[in-house]
Amino acid sequence: MCRTRAVLDIVGDKWALLVVRMLKDGPLRFTELKRAVDGISQRMLTVTLRDLERDGLLTRTVHAVMPPHVSYELTPMGRTLREAAAPLLEWSVRHMPQIDAARAAYDERG
Repeated sequence: MCRTRAVLDIVGDKWALLVVRMLKDGPLRFTELKRAVDGISQRMLTVTLRDLERDGLLTRTVHAVMPPHVSYELTPMGRTLREAAAPLLEWSVRHMPQIDAARAAYDERG
C-alpha cells in the first residue's frame, strides 16, 4: 500500500477526526469522549483510540488514583492534525443543512 494512503486512512476515518476534534481543549477520559462523540460505540471508540495512539497522535495516561482512570491527550503531531482538519470540520458543520436538503431531494426522486 502507498504510504501516503496509510496516512489518508487516518485522516479519512470519521471517528478519528471527531475524537481529535474533541481533544482540542485538553485531555479527556474515555467516558467523556464517549459522551462527546455522538453515535460512536464503546468498541469503536476503543479501536479508534488505540489506532490514534499507535500512530503517535495521542497519548494514553493511566492515573494512579482509586479507582484508576485513563485519560487521552493529543500529542504535538495530533494537534497539527487537528489544525489541518479544522477547516474541513467547520465546512461540514456550515454546510450540513444544504447537504441534508440535497439528500432529501435526491431521495424523493428515487
